[in-house]
Amino acid sequence: MRRLRALEPLAWTGPAVVLIALVVLWPVVEMIRSSFLKINRRGVEQGFYGLANYDKLFDEKDFADIMVRSVIWVVAVVALTVLVSLALAQLFNQRFPGRRVARWALIAPWAASVLMTAIIFKWMLDPEVGVVNQIRVKLGLLDALGGASADQLGDASTAMPWLVFVAVFVSVPFTTYALLAGLATIPADVYEAAKMDGASRLRTYWSITLPLLRPALTVAALINVMNVFNSFPIIWAMTHGQPGYSTATSTILMFILKGSNIGESAAMSVVNFGMVLVLTVIFLKVSRWNKEVA
Repeated sequence: MRRLRALEPLAWTGPAVVLIALVVLWPVVEMIRSSFLKINRRGVEQGFYGLANYDKLFDEKDFADIMVRSVIWVVAVVALTVLVSLALAQLFNQRFPGRRVARWALIAPWAASVLMTAIIFKWMLDPEVGVVNQIRVKLGLLDALGGASADQLGDASTAMPWLVFVAVFVSVPFTTYALLAGLATIPADVYEAAKMDGASRLRTYWSITLPLLRPALTVAALINVMNVFNSFPIIWAMTHGQPGYSTATSTILMFILKGSNIGESAAMSVVNFGMVLVLTVIFLKVSRWNKEVA
């Protein structure tokens, strides 16, 4: 009976462990294994290939630029998402007429398909009939015929800001709600004490709200780091990483390589996996997530 009782927790944790092994661990192991194999376009393994896939990957002329762009992409999107979400969370934490409707409206970009949202923005930015260019024409910012400047997704200098904007647009709802949940856990008497001590609103927010909000902020930002780094639909739907590879990130390069060399694509996946781990460790180190609030 004692042995049966000792094994009883396995009945509860066993299914979760099996699910994690099948959905998370096995794909990672298979990904790493595939990166050392020679695989043709049809997916047929042709034997051990050593580090040749990695050599080909690192020899890609745009590899270094793409990796740098991937890091910039993650930092820009996550930083802007957190800043906007902090402001919205603070706003929606206040009582005002229509607050419930405003909170519901915030869910819309989150509830909609990311791919659908990206396609809608691509239509809006269409160089001929897009609503954005129509507005620019009516404001006198663009000639009626448009010209090269009308295609804002055709040049990296204008395409990347739009890609970042769309990524922030779809990331803000989750982050805002995560921060709202964090704000709800802060005791009201802490603010009362700060008010009695004569602390200004800015001082109260900086010294009380942000430190107490750090656990929720850390979780929300960390999830965003992982999601944004692996983000695919937005860039692929709006630019396909073009022109050239000027708007491509490592995830886009991985997908493109899959069509010609599955082994090299697997190597790119391993590099991506490593980059996510590195960025996660750096973020946790900078955020001091395991330090207690004084």
